[in-house]
Amino acid sequence: MPASTHTVHGAPCWVSLMTRDLEAAQRFYGAVLGWSFRETSLGSEFAVAVADDVPVAGIGALAHTMGVPVSWTAYFAVETADLTASRIRERGGTVGVGPISIGKGRAALAADPGGAVFGFWEGSGVPGWEVGVGKAPAWLELRTRDAFAAAIFYGQVFDWASGRPGAPEVEYELDAVRVKAGGHTVAHLRGGVIEADPDPQVRPRWHVYFVVEDVDAAANAAVTAGGTVTAQPSDSRIGREATVRDPHGGLFTVTAPRTEALEDD
Repeated sequence: MPASTHTVHGAPCWVSLMTRDLEAAQRFYGAVLGWSFRETSLGSEFAVAVADDVPVAGIGALAHTMGVPVSWTAYFAVETADLTASRIRERGGTVGVGPISIGKGRAALAADPGGAVFGFWEGSGVPGWEVGVGKAPAWLELRTRDAFAAAIFYGQVFDWASGRPGAPEVEYELDAVRVKAGGHTVAHLRGGVIEADPDPQVRPRWHVYFVVEDVDAAANAAVTAGGTVTAQPSDSRIGREATVRDPHGGLFTVTAPRTEALEDD
């Protein structure tokens, strides 16, 4: 992939859905989020979702093959995949897959000490893809038990708040940690949300927010397409949102476009 001027090492650089049925996933996300899809060079089990002619997310029909739950995975840009893998292991995390060569880069899947799965990518970024810009995810949220312990882990792994030129910045809030890159929020780390979740199967995880023009319409479309709405459309401090589970279990939130005022709130 050609280099992107927006790639920031340590910041989110991509999201990908690991599902069981590629065609079914394309139908669902096309209906709910208005995406179209392109083939990739990785084979028939992979596709790239596109919105406004810009790649938005990847979808791979690998969940059944790998014996893992259907889920969205956030990837973070790194300079050296091997060094990142070592940092993860040294700090109590695990590296489950890779680093392996994919195209002109290297990727890996890992889990933090709380069990939240994430990926990292060594290589060029996707042109036009940036959290909070266009149709890319509005932002990512780590839902975990201890946000501050998680911030220490990810900060040491990805050089957050390291003082390096261009490194993501970290702001501490009452019960959360905000990660900023390129002048705007790209991720939140929130503690205590696992115990508060009514679903006993929910574990620490990275959660993806996608922008839609009409949250209620997207929620209705999800139900029509065979999904479920796990949190009905409602107004929060950051705008209207609803949480949806696709027919195979992939969980995500749709949210209304944020204003600059909300970004700085």
